[in-house]
Amino acid sequence: MLTVIGVPGLPLVKKGDDLGSLIAQAAARSHTRIQDGDILVVSETVVSRCEGSVVRLDDVVPSASALKYAAITGKDPRVVEVVLRQSRRVVLARRGYMVCETLRGFVCANAGVDASNNELGYVSTLPSDPDRSARSIARAVKALCGVEVAVIVSDSEGRPFRKGAIGVAVGVSGISPIRSFIGTPDLFARKLETTQVCTADMVCSAAGLVMGEAAEALPVVIVRGVQFGKDGSIGDVLYEEDAFKEEFEGRRAP
Repeated sequence: MLTVIGVPGLPLVKKGDDLGSLIAQAAARSHTRIQDGDILVVSETVVSRCEGSVVRLDDVVPSASALKYAAITGKDPRVVEVVLRQSRRVVLARRGYMVCETLRGFVCANAGVDASNNELGYVSTLPSDPDRSARSIARAVKALCGVEVAVIVSDSEGRPFRKGAIGVAVGVSGISPIRSFIGTPDLFARKLETTQVCTADMVCSAAGLVMGEAAEALPVVIVRGVQFGKDGSIGDVLYEEDAFKEEFEGRRAP
């Protein structure tokens, strides 16, 4: 049976906090037991805050490129500058948003730069190495709770030509992000040739139903009852760097 459990009581985290310890302590205070085989889904925003991946906009000086894209998008030139610093390339720029390939190869809106759930005048960026962040959380939980858990660092992202954001994995530990069905038969005994399922993203979407958004959000959720492999990382498995290069080579936004 699939169970999704919110972990309440996590304090407002700050740079240098041990997030894994804070999660274990919040679970203990709320009598929310973390068990072997659980998956902890953790919002990337709290990970970024702990790791200091937060930028004070008054300290940002926009470049000429940032001013150009700000004119196209109508965004604050300082925010655009932060986006460009987090990007390998700009794929698309339109009024209100930019689609970028991040430094780690993730194509998303504004390179994951986000003002929500940050103090006024600050934006957060994606963690520099979210797989490492997930491993650190898993180690701390094991040390304090004595259990082996998988950890997924989750972000909310939109999808092309569809309204509404869903949860996606940007970093993992102890869970294989992809489950392959290649070579298995379908209902009519035809062998599947390309079908692979992103288990990590599905878990994030399930967690998002409890995690929520805005002020009432729970940044940590336990997902229990999922069968999953234990090897792999986001960077090694999900980001098809060569495919991105072929797809977008020479197709930079104006």
